[in-house]
Amino acid sequence: MKDDAEQQHSVEANPGYASGQLARALSTARTHRDPDTRRRAEERGRAWRSVLAGMANGLLSIGSRTPVAGLPAWVTPEVVRGGFATGAPSAGGPLRADEIEVARRAGVPENRRALFTYWLSEEGLGRLHELLESGRYEVTVPEEAALLTVAWLARAGETDAALDLVEELLPFAGRLRFTPAPSTRPAPDADAVHRLTVGDAADMLGRRRPSTAVETQREALAVWHPFTDELLAHWLETAEDGEVLILARTPDEAWHERGAELLRRYARLARLHTYCTKHLDPKQNQAILRGALEEAVAGRTLDPRRLGLLRHAVTSMVARRGLPGSGRLTRLRREQAAQAALPSHHALAQLVLSRLSVLPQETGVTEVAPLVAGVDEREARETGLPVGAAIPPALRRPVEAALSAPVGTLVERGTVPSAEVLAELVPQLVAATTAQAYPDDALRTLAAANYRAFRNRRSLLLLHLERQVRVEELPWVRAVARQRSDAGADEVSRLALRRLGELAVQAFPGTILPNPLVRELSELARAADLGAPLVQELAADIFMGTFTPKFLTSARIAADLLGGGSLYERYYAIDYRAVRNLAIAETGEALIRELRPRTSPGFARLCATRAKVDWAARSYGYGSTAANGKVIEQSQILTTHNLATLVHRVGIAPAPGWEDLARRCFGTVCRLTARLYGNPRPLSAIKDVAYAWRQMVFFLSLCSEAEQTRTLTWLSKEAGRHARHVALRLGPALTGLHQVAAGRSAEDGTGRRLLGWTTEGHWLRGPAVAR
Repeated sequence: MKDDAEQQHSVEANPGYASGQLARALSTARTHRDPDTRRRAEERGRAWRSVLAGMANGLLSIGSRTPVAGLPAWVTPEVVRGGFATGAPSAGGPLRADEIEVARRAGVPENRRALFTYWLSEEGLGRLHELLESGRYEVTVPEEAALLTVAWLARAGETDAALDLVEELLPFAGRLRFTPAPSTRPAPDADAVHRLTVGDAADMLGRRRPSTAVETQREALAVWHPFTDELLAHWLETAEDGEVLILARTPDEAWHERGAELLRRYARLARLHTYCTKHLDPKQNQAILRGALEEAVAGRTLDPRRLGLLRHAVTSMVARRGLPGSGRLTRLRREQAAQAALPSHHALAQLVLSRLSVLPQETGVTEVAPLVAGVDEREARETGLPVGAAIPPALRRPVEAALSAPVGTLVERGTVPSAEVLAELVPQLVAATTAQAYPDDALRTLAAANYRAFRNRRSLLLLHLERQVRVEELPWVRAVARQRSDAGADEVSRLALRRLGELAVQAFPGTILPNPLVRELSELARAADLGAPLVQELAADIFMGTFTPKFLTSARIAADLLGGGSLYERYYAIDYRAVRNLAIAETGEALIRELRPRTSPGFARLCATRAKVDWAARSYGYGSTAANGKVIEQSQILTTHNLATLVHRVGIAPAPGWEDLARRCFGTVCRLTARLYGNPRPLSAIKDVAYAWRQMVFFLSLCSEAEQTRTLTWLSKEAGRHARHVALRLGPALTGLHQVAAGRSAEDGTGRRLLGWTTEGHWLRGPAVAR
């Protein structure tokens, strides 16, 4: 589900979706080979049963911002895929170990209401004050910050505010957890972030199991091939000198004794080495040699058929690899032995785990190199691994993801490979930035911890343009709102917004800002009081045909930046003067009526008209996902999907320059277009191509005329460097762009305007082209 505060959804939540999710969870729980996966599937199954039961008995109102009967909007609900609440509060459930310990030490009953009362006692408040001063606590859900806020207010002399907050929390004292667990580590560094903790990286490495295929090959090379050579050499002792015709002479008693020892050794090897089972196949040469040896050792004469099979096996083995002891076979076995002696990934993973085990598990690492260095002499003596053995990339990656550094450094090193991953890290920075508004150190630390926990709150499925709960709606945040000081805080938020905006656009120019990142940037924009509306991507399958006024405001900002005949305006055939007039008209009408409209019908009508769908015929959307997608895409074109706002209101100016970003966007366009070849489901890739193309046109529009001319020439040459089908597919789009630059329409002649959504076959799929 798209995480959009203004997302529109179907009129009623569909229980069929929940039923389907339950069925999938139950199937996985029954059939998956991995026990951990089965256990997680069972947990999902229990959650989906709760969803369906709640929908049936009226406990749940799916689509409301208060989905659970009896719980206010600020309570964090347990939410499963699709935004469905299960009915359980995230801060509920059985007492945690730290709560039980507090209850026992305080001598109070082991229930939450008794604990709530204890924390409000003089002794309890004293312990909360100690936590506030140390900063050594971990808020996992926002509710855990509530009683710490009460303690801070009481210490600050804000008695009335503290009592009001207690009164609001009291009805839920027996059900919810309002205190955090103590931690051994201080508050996280605001300037350094990490994707994984050391413990997370260790868990990933610990879950690695020996590869069956690799161990099978290793066993074949190290055990069974040499043993087969011994069997072959033993049978060749019965051939005449220089010949391979076995049993040309009668074997003596010593030969039979050595054969019996070979068979006993085979039995031991078969018990110890069970990965490779090829030796059990009676049609394999080794099995033929061994079966004949069993007959001979038992004193039985080989029948003509077995003798023929034996002689054929020996002849073919010698012809294929040479005689045992020959230079050719010796070189082959030496190479195979060296390959088998290479350390397994599993063994190397255990080494890296031992290096990680001595580090604090709850934080990242400041230096990765020592953790992924080759095996040193001491480690070689202790583990048996060869000195200098390198740690393979697959084992390096989890450790590299635990690097704790400024987010820009992580992007440069490739630890943050996408805008989606960047969005996972940004809340840590935004929490510290927005908390700067609180002058008190302890309150600032608490506010940052609360924000980080709040950002882990999963979005609900909402109907009728309802918006997600915001952090300022939490009672404990409202209780300290008066403590905020905007002196200097606006500038801090403004600088952070500009820095993160530049980082996202510069690092991933061909990718639209993902919704979680838009949400964080929006929080900074509100804190900076910039009047910079940032819009989220809407989901076409649940679009209801309406837009909030924020979209029109964003489009007007784009008109201010790109109006007057820019390449972007001409390529997409936009009349930005009309957009500006529409925004003025709707704003004026709202002022006259003294209303705060929830939708912008004029903007919705404009998008529908541009998408060539019937705006008047809409009814909770435009009849199909593709038609909805066309309308949404036009909204993205008109607003530039936040790029104009970041440039014109926030003031981002990426260091490489707009020309560089435009060229990198085209690289993304070509890479995504290459995925269309032989793709049976190409529509998602086509949509991403159109996104990257649109961003390229935007950046190109900010270039000087000379830069535009130079880049347009480069685009055609660059397309020719890629696979032939890529150049053929993009040819009409490039023609259209060149035509616009020359003052014509993109749709003239063979030119095409590159869009992502269509209700017909997309031309980018192209005619059949050679590989």
